[in-house]
Amino acid sequence: MIIGVGVDVVLVERFARALLRTPLLADRLFTDDERVTAVGHPRAPESLAARFAAKEAVAKALGAPAGLNWRDCEVVVDRAGRPWLTVTGRVADVAAEHGIARWHLSLSHDGGIASAMVVAEGNA
Repeated sequence: MIIGVGVDVVLVERFARALLRTPLLADRLFTDDERVTAVGHPRAPESLAARFAAKEAVAKALGAPAGLNWRDCEVVVDRAGRPWLTVTGRVADVAAEHGIARWHLSLSHDGGIASAMVVAEGNA
């Protein structure tokens, strides 16, 4: 059973400028693993913007409750390169309150826009 859906889009150039303007912003928004690739290179602005869109989409799927921490929602990648969500802290607590058992995530970036779609699924 689908409990919530969230979609978000981010202008990559605007997001990249915000990261340059506010050096600690990336630390507030992303976990250490999100900021770098599997081989240890800094992640491209397009990829970070898509991850930020995913976090916004999660908040929307949850109904945008107060007190969510950006780092309590993490985009991880499996061996095949498929993105997944892991949630902890307040995000996990709110998800549990809503009966969310699984998350589905799609990320994309093209033409200067990054996007994410999140589906929150519960047990039927």
